[in-house]
Formats: sequence, C-alpha cells, structure tokens
Amino acid sequence: MKIKVQNLGVIKQAELELGDLTIICGENNSGKTYVTYALFGFLATWRDGFEVEIANDIIDQILNQGLATINLLTDIDSPEKILSQASEAYADSLGEIFGTNRARFAQTTFEVFLDFNRDFFDDVYETNIGARGSDQQIFSLIKPVNSPELTVTLLATKENLNFPRQIIRKIISDSIKNILFSRFFPRPFIASAERTGAAIFRKELNFARNRLLDELSQVEGEKDRFQLLLSKGYGDYALPIHKNVEFLRNLEGISKRSSNLSEINPGILDDFDDIIGGRYVVTKNDELYYIPTGNKKAQLTMDQSSSAVRSLLDIGFYLKHIAKIGELLIIDEPELNLHPENQRRIARLIARLINSGIKVLITTHSDYIVKELNTLIMLNSDKPHIQQIAEKAGYKQDEILAASRVRVYMAEEALIQLPGKSRRSRCQTLTVATITPDFGMEISSFDTAIEAMNKIQEAIVWGEGF
Repeated sequence: MKIKVQNLGVIKQAELELGDLTIICGENNSGKTYVTYALFGFLATWRDGFEVEIANDIIDQILNQGLATINLLTDIDSPEKILSQASEAYADSLGEIFGTNRARFAQTTFEVFLDFNRDFFDDVYETNIGARGSDQQIFSLIKPVNSPELTVTLLATKENLNFPRQIIRKIISDSIKNILFSRFFPRPFIASAERTGAAIFRKELNFARNRLLDELSQVEGEKDRFQLLLSKGYGDYALPIHKNVEFLRNLEGISKRSSNLSEINPGILDDFDDIIGGRYVVTKNDELYYIPTGNKKAQLTMDQSSSAVRSLLDIGFYLKHIAKIGELLIIDEPELNLHPENQRRIARLIARLINSGIKVLITTHSDYIVKELNTLIMLNSDKPHIQQIAEKAGYKQDEILAASRVRVYMAEEALIQLPGKSRRSRCQTLTVATITPDFGMEISSFDTAIEAMNKIQEAIVWGEGF
C-alpha cells in the first residue's frame, strides 16, 4: 500500500509505502503526525467514506426475481477507478478527521495506490444480512473461490421485506468493497501522543457526548432532538484522539476479551509486563489500577503511577485484549516517558510483534529505539560471530528483523519535483532512508545532533577543536 499527499500541513508533497515496520523520523513540527493521522483516518473510515455504484437493474432483479449475479469485472467500475474516487472523497473529509475547518485542507490531495497485479478473486466470500433484533436472514451474498461473480439472494419473502432500495445498494456496495480492498487495508489501532493525559482523565474525557447531552437537555421536541443528533460539529478533536479516549473509557468491557495475539504468542505479553514492572487490572466497578510486580497488595491509580505506566496503558490493553494478526499498530512516539533501557526493550517488543504478524508504524525522536532496531536488523545474519553476539547479548530469534520488511522516512526539507514545475524546489517532504542488512538504517538527523554534542564535550575536556 502506498499513499501520496500534497499540501498536508507543512508537507508540500510526499509518498509513503507501508512496510511490516514503518518508521517516520524528523524534527518537531516537520509533518510526522499529520501524515500519521491522515493514514490512520483513511484506514479507520474507508468502508464508510464512499460507495460502489450499483446499477438500478441489479436492484430490480433482486426485488422482482429474488436473485442477481454481479460480475465484478464487468458490472462495476474498475478497482483503480473506485479507489481513486475513494481517495478523493477522503481528501474532502480531512477537516473532520483532524477536527478542524474543512477549508484548512482545501488544497490537500490524498491518493492511495495498491498493487492490483494479484488475483482479487482467489478467496471465497460469504455473508448473510439479517434483520436487526431478529434471527431472520434477509440477504445472502456469496462469491465462490476463483470467481469474479457475486451472487445476491433475497431470503425474505416480499411481504416481509421493507428494506429501502438505498439500504440494499449499500449492503451490496459494502460486500464489494470488502472483496476488493479489505486484504490491502489493515485494521488500525493508534496510540496517540496524548495518551498519557488520557490515561489519567479517561472518565472525565468524553468530548462529544457530554456536550451533546447538555444541548439535548435544552432542546424541545423529539424532531429537534433527532436533527441535533444527526448534525455535525462535534469534531473538536482529531479522530485518533477520539479513538484513544473511547478505547480508554471502555476498558472494563475490553478487559473481558482475549486478543488473538495473547493466544498465539503469550510471551509478548509477559515481556510487556516486565517493561512496565507490573500489570494493569480493571475491577468490576470499572476502577483501573496498576499492580507492581512483587507487591500484590499495592493498587495504584493512574495518577499515582509513573508516567511510563500511563504512556503504555492503551498499548498494553490493545496487545492483551484486542490485537489480531494482520492489523496495524500505530504508535506516535513510543519513547514517551521511557528510560533509555525501556526504549530499547520497546524496540525489541515491536520486532516481536512484526514477526508475529502485526504490522507496526511508529513516529519517533528516539535514537535509542532506532539504534536498537538497527541492531535487530544487523543481527539478521548467518555469520557465526554475529550469531554468537546475539546469543551473548540475550537476543531472541523472534526479535531479529529482515531489512526488507522495514521502511524508514525522514520528514525534512529536500529538493523535489512539484507538478507543473520545470525545476525542483526545496520543500517539506518525506525522504526515504537507506536500509542495508549490514549497517541498518541511515538516519542523518540523529547522527548530526549527537556529533554536535560530542564535539562540544571534546572541546570542553581538551580545550580545543571547537
């Protein structure tokens, strides 16, 4: 999956291709969060952001004959055209994604590109749509393996069917979107940089609902209340922040579930508990505590716990209760409030997640995380002395990373070719960092800052050379 953006915040133009591990580095206010939030927004909303056009005669066949077959190669637009329309529709909604004025993104473009060289139709697709609150099945949608034909069958009798045509059209459109695109777009989970504060005030933070309830109490008449519920204007905060708050507000329900990851690789959860030095517990009364290892009697609230415990809260609950293979975990600044040693351990945990089948995207300022990931890449060798180093240093085999699975980008100024321009211009963009199996990632901004500090300290100690 590749995205291309123009005029997104300070980013004039940039391209980004997702790897199994994607890293975005750069100075403050360089556009990292803008790109990350825009990507998350698309992955979180693409199913609802556009519709596949379904011809009226297909709807007529379903209603009149009880059956219609849709050839996905000839009866709908090409996947490329559908994706282009979806990208354009999403760009128009960026104001809502970022919780700001739509005019701020009036010149922004957001394009998604997929590799369509593979066979779309090699998987089977089958779903039944039932009536809400009833066991009755209304529609059946089936696409056999290695077939481009989707068969829609009406299961309810005409007397019991009162579905509006637009609902039928949406049901078919949603199924086609799943068939064409779901394999390319992983379900995202994001830990935003605001997560530490949200962990403390999780019960107080309920932006839209609290204000909506206040306004509903002042409105007379059911019709007016209904119109208010349908109206927009509650998006004061970016979608990733809303998602974080809603996730933390529902920890009691979430804690009753077990993640796919916890079943196939429980050792990752043990390593996570070692990093935070304890575990999280949610009581039946929805009280959240942190219990340090070796002191079961101690129950610390989030405001009594360390900032590191708070910053890793949503990540811990995601891993233990939500995470599924094939998803995308996005962490904005995983180094938040962590000691350098724990930053290294988080890097190793990220590698284990990738090797377990979960994709990860991080934005980071941490030289410790980048260097530790570099080590994991450089340890991916069958040379005897490197294997000995890995063993002596305590690295596990499932922490080793292949360079080919990693994509690294620097948010910085660079000379780029803008559309319609004959010469390259210096603009804010994402530049691709070089990654090699022998030397890992080349990220110059960290090296420049470290070299500058070393030079000053050498001059202080030796009294020369500065």
